[in-house]
Amino acid sequence: MRVTIRAPRPEDATPYAQAVIRSAEHVGRWNPVDPDGFHELLRQQGPTLRTFLIIDDATGGIAGKCNVANIARGRWRNASLGYESYLPYSGTGLMSEGMRLVVDRCFGASPEGIGLHRLEINVQPGNERSITLAKRLGFRHEGFSPRYLFLNGAWRDHERFALTAEEWPGL
Repeated sequence: MRVTIRAPRPEDATPYAQAVIRSAEHVGRWNPVDPDGFHELLRQQGPTLRTFLIIDDATGGIAGKCNVANIARGRWRNASLGYESYLPYSGTGLMSEGMRLVVDRCFGASPEGIGLHRLEINVQPGNERSITLAKRLGFRHEGFSPRYLFLNGAWRDHERFALTAEEWPGL
């Protein structure tokens, strides 16, 4: 592996903002661009949201981010993954490596893992790179969700992908 994953820390605010600004055109087509939203992201961390920064081991730079959101426990043990890669790392394979580590952590047992059984990824139909990443990770296509998420001023359709712990080769 050429990356590590870790929770965001207060000292990541400036490098995170720089990564988001540098990648605004790349990310902004699919997700809101908010370089000033880092402190709010830190504040939201808790039982239903865990964020992982994907760090390039060679440079220490932030290659990407993955939110593990809507974490449900009990009989469902499900969550949704939302991710974005940052320039200049996009297209280098670092995001795929980092996402494998995130999925390992999601399906892994406590105390290091989150102990989930099922993960979802929802991607806008035109976002071929994110769809390719979901498939590369082994997520199966489950369906189409019209007007699924409010992004950049409009309700956006999404393709829905899912994976269970039994299907994950990392376990």
